[in-house]
Amino acid sequence: MQQFSLGKHPHVDLCDLLKLEGLTESGAQAKIVIDAGEVAVDGKIETRKRCKIHAQQVVSFAGQSIQVIA
Repeated sequence: MQQFSLGKHPHVDLCDLLKLEGLTESGAQAKIVIDAGEVAVDGKIETRKRCKIHAQQVVSFAGQSIQVIA
């Protein structure tokens, strides 16, 4: 499982997280896979592209998971 650090930020948008972690090639592709229902947050399908992801949440896509840490 990969980890993503928020640093000093309180959250990261779901579409940005997928792009920053290299799970999608671009933000536009991230929005497409989110809209298609291919991304889960804490085990539940998430279709909101700009869903705010906070520390301790886990994002899953294409067989990979990212744990968000503070």
